[in-house]
Amino acid sequence: MTKANSSAALWLATFSLMVMAGMSAAIHEAAKVAPVGQLVFWRSFVALLPIVSYVALRGQLGLSLRTKVPHKHLIRGLLGCAVMFFSFISLAYLSVGMATALSYLAPMLSIVAAMALLRERPGAVIFVGVVLGFLGIVLMVYPSLVGDSVRDGTLIGVAAGLAMAATNALSRVQVKDLTRTDPPASIALSFAVICSVVGLATMAFGWAELDGRAFALLIGAGLLGGMGHVLMMEAVARAPVSLLAAYEYSGIVWAFLFDVTLLGVALDAWSVAGALVVVLAAALVAYGQGRFSAKLVAVS
Repeated sequence: MTKANSSAALWLATFSLMVMAGMSAAIHEAAKVAPVGQLVFWRSFVALLPIVSYVALRGQLGLSLRTKVPHKHLIRGLLGCAVMFFSFISLAYLSVGMATALSYLAPMLSIVAAMALLRERPGAVIFVGVVLGFLGIVLMVYPSLVGDSVRDGTLIGVAAGLAMAATNALSRVQVKDLTRTDPPASIALSFAVICSVVGLATMAFGWAELDGRAFALLIGAGLLGGMGHVLMMEAVARAPVSLLAAYEYSGIVWAFLFDVTLLGVALDAWSVAGALVVVLAAALVAYGQGRFSAKLVAVS
């Protein structure tokens, strides 16, 4: 049993967000020469190394390989695969910061879905947060949708980002359901295996011949992705999910830093303003969810 430690959890989450932003930057560059299916395979297959090592060190390898609900792992894995495909398409056409910002629509779409399908009424604070989140995304995306940039495939990237966020919202629901019966390590392991198989199947449609740089980028993306999962699992084991849910949005800072320092992408006022609005929206949603959950507990 891991001891609760919010400070350690935030440090672990910080490192997780950093390496995941690094993974996105590597995919962004590798996507210039390799098709999406090839990216998915190497990202997932190489990620098995840190994930399996982590599970084995914790003595949970046998536990992670056993499940009473294999069909749920398959559904979650396929949904996660769709998320990865859409995410990598988005990264191929957009900057790392822009693609990351679009991914933040996922929890907001989950809330909208819960309001529409489950008739949940989480309150005004969450509603305002959701609206602000969408406004922030619009601010960030707007400059890329006007002028010549539209002809550079921005619309494809934005559409893929929106599809990724919507699919990720469904995937999160499936993950939440799986955590009732299986440990997080088992979910991460099955996800990596399923995505590796699906990615490998795309070889039939043709893969690119990789030079040393492209191969290094894909190996790096896989290692960073696996490490990011491991670090976040350790963070979740040490702190409430509600604390980490809000902190997750700070990942956009690392995404922008990679854009500026490694990829040479210049930030504009629209992107910065949109990012600030998204972070504010995330804080409001996290705060509102905490109050909403507390109210449900009190009623029950």
